[in-house]
Amino acid sequence: MADVLVWVMQRRVVLAERAERLRKELAEIDAEVARLEAAEVVIGQFIEAERAGGADDPAMAAELERVTTAPGAGGMLLVPHREPGMDENVLPADYQAIMKIVAAVSDPVPAKDISVQLGKGTAPGQVEPVRDKLRRLADRGWLHRTPAGRFTALPQPPA
Repeated sequence: MADVLVWVMQRRVVLAERAERLRKELAEIDAEVARLEAAEVVIGQFIEAERAGGADDPAMAAELERVTTAPGAGGMLLVPHREPGMDENVLPADYQAIMKIVAAVSDPVPAKDISVQLGKGTAPGQVEPVRDKLRRLADRGWLHRTPAGRFTALPQPPA
């Protein structure tokens, strides 16, 4: 029986170490995703400016500077951890839209419903990006994720 106890303890230690490595890897992946989101915004704006013939416009250069120094650029958090006194205005527009939808309902809401309300649809390729954003909001203290994978608004933390 003692051998079983030793095995359980060793297994717990191994799994705890693995969980810590995975947490660190996930943090690195989140930072990379934030950099790619920022790059996507910048490239999209440049393509639109090129189509409109304004790629060399000084206003475009100013907008490019604004986007590349905003949260999400260079590994900065696109969705900051929620702190007392912080409101939804610090979030990017697409995250603010999600927060408004979740706040407007009283029951926990699934990602699929939010995707539909955002006009994206119900196909997995349309729902999963929304679910990722919901998870990010929940991980950073903006929303609560239920065990069933639905999301609810959290009250404003005390200042």
